[in-house]
Amino acid sequence: METQYRVRDEPAGSRGPGFLGAGRLVMMVSRTKSLIVVLVTVVLVAGCGGLGNLSGPGKDLTLGYIQWDENVAVANLTKVLLEQELGYENVELKLIDVPNAFTKVGSGEMDAFQDVWLPNHEEFLEGVENDVESLDAWYKGETSYGIAVPDYMKNIQSLSDLEAAETDKIIGIEPTAAFHPQIPNKVIPAYDLNMELVEASTPAMLAELKKNYDMMEPIVFLRWEPHWMNAVYDLRYLEDPKDAQGEFNDPAKISSIVNKDLSESEPVAYRFLNAVSLDADQVNQMELDINKASTPARGVENWLKDNRGVVEPWIESAQG
Repeated sequence: METQYRVRDEPAGSRGPGFLGAGRLVMMVSRTKSLIVVLVTVVLVAGCGGLGNLSGPGKDLTLGYIQWDENVAVANLTKVLLEQELGYENVELKLIDVPNAFTKVGSGEMDAFQDVWLPNHEEFLEGVENDVESLDAWYKGETSYGIAVPDYMKNIQSLSDLEAAETDKIIGIEPTAAFHPQIPNKVIPAYDLNMELVEASTPAMLAELKKNYDMMEPIVFLRWEPHWMNAVYDLRYLEDPKDAQGEFNDPAKISSIVNKDLSESEPVAYRFLNAVSLDADQVNQMELDINKASTPARGVENWLKDNRGVVEPWIESAQG
């Protein structure tokens, strides 16, 4: 919002006899001085507003996110803190698929994407490596990813046991998941499985897991850590003696990419994104708080009540 200033002229006689002869000139000088004072004040306020520059307050930012719960959590946490603590008027969260998240951050249509799994997403990153900057991993923990079953399926310990799983489906997530092609192309042929991959969405997979788990019915699905499902259900990754899952079930780093120009165009947001750091317990609890709340933002605010000490260093870093 632009503040407007108006200097009101006063009749010459109101200033006393000394102004009668040169009232107009004196008033012009007075107005000039007033405008100088106003301009100096604006500059000082901008420089001392806690942000160190004009790039935070009043600016918009766009974050791409996917429906993976850790991304919903960290994206909403970023939005809440940038808006409530660092002066941004609107941080838009735009739902997108993984390949397009990389493309649009590279083109500048989006400013950042915070759910980059490496090496899993290496191919997507290579396509935009000249247009984005990869930040250090924000997830401080050991990730895991792969095909899993509930612990009550005691006779299924390995991918080679799946013929006895009493289900012919592997429940996947979004069709654009980088791991998905590996299942029909490598996993199923390697173990000669009479199974098919079912692609839907992360919420659909979780709903299917809950339904089958509650009834102790067989289900084979994709599991990963960090995720609240690991705190709610007793689950087991399947052994892969033929290494058919390749690098996808190896530990990964979760980091962010930002548009290559973000450090100059939005230094406050850039410093904040660089400072974010969360461990498995913090992510899982935030996801659970979000699940219990009416909106993700409200869930994040509930999580913040007990975790202000976690985020304060990020805010201080962003302020410069």
